[in-house]
Amino acid sequence: MYWPPRWSPANESVGPDAASVVCRSFVGRMLAVMVLGVLLAQVVSNLVWVQQIDRDKEQVAARMAQDLAESVSSTVNFFKALPSEYRHIVLSQLRDMGGTRFFVSLNKELIQIEDIEDSKLKGIVVDNFVEGLRKRLGNELNIIVRFSRPDTLHVFNNETLLLDLPPRWSQQSLIYDPLSPPILVAQVDMGEGEWLYLAALLPKSDLLVESEYLPTDRLLFLGLLLIILLFFGAMIVRWLTRPLGRLAQAAEMLGRDIDRPPLEEQGPLEVRATAEAFNRMQERIQRFIADRERLFSAISHDLKTPITRLRLRAELLEKEDNRDSFGRDLEELERMVAGALECARGTDIHEKVQPIDIMALLESLQDDAEVLGHRVEISGEVGPAYWGKPIALKRCISNLIDNAIFYGQQAEVNVHNSPQNLLIRIRDRGPGIPDSQIDQVFEPYYRLEVSRNRNTGGTGLGLGIARNIVHAHGGEMSLRNRDGGGLEVELRLPRH
Repeated sequence: MYWPPRWSPANESVGPDAASVVCRSFVGRMLAVMVLGVLLAQVVSNLVWVQQIDRDKEQVAARMAQDLAESVSSTVNFFKALPSEYRHIVLSQLRDMGGTRFFVSLNKELIQIEDIEDSKLKGIVVDNFVEGLRKRLGNELNIIVRFSRPDTLHVFNNETLLLDLPPRWSQQSLIYDPLSPPILVAQVDMGEGEWLYLAALLPKSDLLVESEYLPTDRLLFLGLLLIILLFFGAMIVRWLTRPLGRLAQAAEMLGRDIDRPPLEEQGPLEVRATAEAFNRMQERIQRFIADRERLFSAISHDLKTPITRLRLRAELLEKEDNRDSFGRDLEELERMVAGALECARGTDIHEKVQPIDIMALLESLQDDAEVLGHRVEISGEVGPAYWGKPIALKRCISNLIDNAIFYGQQAEVNVHNSPQNLLIRIRDRGPGIPDSQIDQVFEPYYRLEVSRNRNTGGTGLGLGIARNIVHAHGGEMSLRNRDGGGLEVELRLPRH
């Protein structure tokens, strides 16, 4: 695919930054939109999904805490109804038979529980659990509720860990696993210096685990999705934009070769319509140029006869002064007609584009000037061949060198090559051009009689023809006065 590069002084010798080209290209922007769309969709959907999961967890935590409170309150009421001397006997029998969902003990002291970090879900469980217990056991009862990790949980007293007990003493085998979820511990004051100790796992083991907005597995999935999207998206977008690239290339080449083959009308409906309009525009330009050439040919043919008749009649005038004045006017008219035809021929764009050895072209012009006794200095870099119209380009540079020699007695030509542009500077040490008239010298028949030389002998078309040829190559031509006197003409011809 092709995009004509933009020139700036900063990138004359260095190509445009790859990242900048990607960001400016249609493919890069489409892929950026697709990636941003996927990322935004994933983030928003994941945010909504996690929030919904958190809401569901909160509801489950509240119900689970109420159910657990009901079971614990039944156990507490059972033990409160027993005489104190029978409570330990019943506990021992329950351990042997496995008849309770909790680890239950009667302790002579309040056991200090190392609580886990606070969280919203933990608060919901504790609040609903305590509320359920007080609703069933009474508000005056002293109840202490904590969550503990299995490896730091103390039982019976503040020196004995749960992990130190034999497995048969616990009905929850997972309670011994250090990786198990936190254990809910409730201690109820039974009076007479006894505390009923109940420890239980929550029915849903991952209830207190905080939801991750972008867990590792989801990030890996998202990365894989983006890679697949970029790969197939790039292929699809390039396939869709390839006709646009051909259209851009055709528009660039149209300025160089008006007779290039028409653009293929293919691709999406809108692109085909654009290509069709482009081809119609090319046909109209071709007809306009052909009509202009026929017009100039007709003018040349039609004016020769009346000019010849007028010249014959001028010879018959009796007064010599009138005859000479009339003859000079006819010569001026004839030069103007010849200049107009020369301008038409000089801007002819039907010549085929082919590779040109610029240094060889300049050396041939240097040899021609030296034969006539003029001096032309050539310097600069010898780069790759330049693709252009050799006859037109030679005519352009020849006009500029002739001007430099005429007004400055010698010409200095410097060539600078870069991957983007061919830069040719032609300098002289003549009188230069007033800054206020630099733009006017490109107008047809405009001559700087006062500022340069009264005996130019030209028609004032040379610079205009040269600039038209440069424009036909897609380039730019500029003039500036040199420090110390003289004129510098700069041709910037793109290599694309």
